Amino acid sequence: MNAHPVTLIVFLFLFVSVGAIGLFGSRWRAGDLSQLAEWGLGGRRFGTVITWFLLGGDLYTAYTFIAVPALMFGAGATGFFAIPYATLMYPLLFIAFPRLWSVAQRHGYVTAADFVRGRFDNRPLALAVALTGIIATMPYIALQLFGMQVVIAALGLNYTVTLPLFGSVSVPLIAAFAVLAAYTYTSGLRGTALIAVVKDLLVYVTVLAAVIVIPAELGGYGKVFASVDPKLLTLGHATANNLGPGFAYVTLSIGSTLALFMYPHAVTGLLSSSSRHVVKRNAMVLPAYSIALALIALLGYMAIAAGVKAIPVYAPGFAGFGNNFAVPALFLSMFPAWFVGIAFAAIAIGALVPASMMAIACGNLFTRNIYKEYLRPHCTPAQEALTAKRIAFLTKFGALLFVLLLKTTYAIQLQLLGGIWMAQTVPAVLLALYVRLNPWGLLAGWAAGMAAGTWMAWSLQLKSSTYVLHFFGVAVPCYAALSALVLNLAMAGAVSLIVSAFAGMPADHTMAEDYV
Repeated sequence: MNAHPVTLIVFLFLFVSVGAIGLFGSRWRAGDLSQLAEWGLGGRRFGTVITWFLLGGDLYTAYTFIAVPALMFGAGATGFFAIPYATLMYPLLFIAFPRLWSVAQRHGYVTAADFVRGRFDNRPLALAVALTGIIATMPYIALQLFGMQVVIAALGLNYTVTLPLFGSVSVPLIAAFAVLAAYTYTSGLRGTALIAVVKDLLVYVTVLAAVIVIPAELGGYGKVFASVDPKLLTLGHATANNLGPGFAYVTLSIGSTLALFMYPHAVTGLLSSSSRHVVKRNAMVLPAYSIALALIALLGYMAIAAGVKAIPVYAPGFAGFGNNFAVPALFLSMFPAWFVGIAFAAIAIGALVPASMMAIACGNLFTRNIYKEYLRPHCTPAQEALTAKRIAFLTKFGALLFVLLLKTTYAIQLQLLGGIWMAQTVPAVLLALYVRLNPWGLLAGWAAGMAAGTWMAWSLQLKSSTYVLHFFGVAVPCYAALSALVLNLAMAGAVSLIVSAFAGMPADHTMAEDYV
């Protein structure tokens, strides 16, 4: 399948322009990028508007644009779970995270693990939080590159070269990686913030056009929904012995809400804000992205109504990417060539923003909580920043190798585990903003939650994260992250009582006034 020349020209113009904007980021609101807080947090100077674009670009990724409609296309209403959890997280953001911003600002914390280290004066617990964040984030970066792969395939850019050890690799994907690596290394979070503005504007234009034009072409929303199998429009019903998929849906939304802002890239975006009031304002205006996400999800049903699977010219895309090709196929069949270029650029650029932020967050975590804590305690600020840049590059390169050498299924499975794992840091980070348990209890709870959550997902062959529990003859399908978190909290509370009774509590390097 070959792209229309106009599509290709529009796409390349937008993508190259955005790459140039990212490189320019080092000069925007210029700061000393040899300091970690300047490179990795943008100097903590982003106002309400920039933070809104940055967090939106960070949380609503290219893979979201591809995967949520694909889930609706293949599994139906279950895919809508992303909407309530995206809505539920904003009250939590409004209440809790201004406290994290304040204490981080007061003490110069760059990561959530920095906060844990200061709050509990416990190196192993901080290390556990840091490693969890790094390991859970890396497959997420790979999925952003996978989103780019889908767009590259839709454009017909099938240029490959054969490299030793790697075999046949995609030249456009390597080029996109080079753009990502270059602007992240040189501009840090500033470049990412500038690109986020362009990316979000393109996404909104694309989504608004799609939800107006496509239904009009298909005969209206009534015909769109009428063309979908009724089984895909609703969830199944509960019975006397089984709480049903509706309960699983609720637990998935709640568990995902708790996990989302535990991810290092989300924390990085929040800590880059210029004040706690910016965090609060964004908690009020970010729900606009939830509206966009709901509209994006409906593209899955529109693809069914458009019959994209029956269009022969797009069959090769389905063969390679399955349901993930539904949205590109829909745009190719419903829009003129020039607008397809804009839409595909929105998706591809939508991969640059989160991939960059995730890599920066991993660099921050490794540098502050592993390199400085264990390897070079007396490193200079310049050495600290340089190490973060190098680790960010290695993280992206590792994600690229993952995409090139391994099946995408593995990245999806690991990302499924990532959500389960990040939820297990809630007691040590989110709960710790209000109460202090014993750090050894929190570490025991983290270990128990990690083991239980991983075992539940593994027992499901990593094909699902909904594990069925049984209580008094009633089947309770529950998101594994939430089940594991309950065990985590129980273990943390019990061990904290025992250890504190014999050994007391360690010092707290934060004070009550630090949080307000």
